[in-house]
Amino acid sequence: MTHEEQRIWLINELQKEDNQLSNYPIPNDEQGQKDLLRALMNVWMPKDLSAEFLEIQDEYLQEENNRAGITDIESLQPIESDSRIFLWQGDMTTLKVDAITNPANSALLGCFSPLHNCADNIIHSKAGLSLRFKCNCIMRAQGHEEPTGKAKITPAYNLPCKYVIHTVGPIVQGSLTKRHEELLASCYRSCLDIAEENNVESIALCCISTGVFMFPNQRAAEIAVDTVKAWLAETGSQLKVVFNVYKDLDLEIYSELLQ
Repeated sequence: MTHEEQRIWLINELQKEDNQLSNYPIPNDEQGQKDLLRALMNVWMPKDLSAEFLEIQDEYLQEENNRAGITDIESLQPIESDSRIFLWQGDMTTLKVDAITNPANSALLGCFSPLHNCADNIIHSKAGLSLRFKCNCIMRAQGHEEPTGKAKITPAYNLPCKYVIHTVGPIVQGSLTKRHEELLASCYRSCLDIAEENNVESIALCCISTGVFMFPNQRAAEIAVDTVKAWLAETGSQLKVVFNVYKDLDLEIYSELLQ
């Protein structure tokens, strides 16, 4: 199969599922087809997948991810004050590190809103359906929603990293409280702890709880930097930590904090 044939095949297979996109006509243009495939992946309910589906999906997504470009942590420069800490602006799903963090919701199954532009949606879309299936297995075994401030680790499947570390950040509704700050710090510590437990050598930390979770960017960055520096000092770990930002605002804030 060509790359385009793989995309159409995957769309046809996923449209056999009973969902709101089952009868949606396949667009003629490439971007329209890509959007439909991603939307179908977003609404997919976890279940066993055939070996044929996984083989074609994985080959397709790996090619898509390679075409997007990959940045290796080995090409990054650490900050002057600590060779273990890095600051990088870009799409975290294109970063080749041992682990990236996913700012998940409490269901821990990824974002089910078609084409939503949150990190949770993008990570699951680029990793493939095996990630949602794995998360579903974890959550069924756990038997309850994921608590705020904790973390779970899974394979990264088709992403250039090895692992995805999922954490649920606090949602700020109204005024920022001390409890919000404690929970956010717990997210970062939990991610670092589980990385260390799994012999992860490098991790990319995103701006957890900012954006739709409404944690103020400046204070969130202060907590992230303080927590990471304290954890590195306490543990003596040689874990490489990349503060991954996407917005120019966050790049400016972290650049000031990491001077």
